[in-house]
Amino acid sequence: MSEPEDDDPLVQNVHLRGERHQRWLREGEASTAQRLAQIGVLGWIIVVPMLIGIFIGHWLDHRLNTGIFWTAPLLFVGLAFGCWSGWKWMQSA
Repeated sequence: MSEPEDDDPLVQNVHLRGERHQRWLREGEASTAQRLAQIGVLGWIIVVPMLIGIFIGHWLDHRLNTGIFWTAPLLFVGLAFGCWSGWKWMQSA
């Protein structure tokens, strides 16, 4: 039988889970303050791209005199990017 390849997603997930378990054994359970800090950071990771989308959309709408033609879609683009960033951050934590 051949060795499993390192680029196999299953092998990568097993290694990641093992590393997380080793870290948990070394550091123990996170405190309540650490958990609240993670929730706060996650909130900002989602909110900041939304605010940037609103700002750029409002600026474009003001310059082009288009109502909320750009603000609404860029708000949702910011929301999607923020949620994706939050998901990636939670997967790496």
